[in-house]
Amino acid sequence: MKIDIRHIAKLSKLSIPEDQIERFEEEMQAILSMVEHLPELEGSAIAVDTENTMELREDTVIPSASREDMLLNAPQVAAGCIVMPKVVE
Repeated sequence: MKIDIRHIAKLSKLSIPEDQIERFEEEMQAILSMVEHLPELEGSAIAVDTENTMELREDTVIPSASREDMLLNAPQVAAGCIVMPKVVE
């Protein structure tokens, strides 16, 4: 199967230099060849491994600094919130 890198680049709005087109075509062909040779997965082969269960840590509440303490370090506060400069027009 012939891969048209120029067409793929146009669709994805990428600019690929002419001297790199052949290299990208070869690399893309190698990737497709590798994917074609991947083994097929049957049925529940992709399910969770029941023999190797994950144990998640228990969530625990840890006290942190109070809102008032945090606002004491802020350079400017209004209505209980930190005032930040506008960054988006």
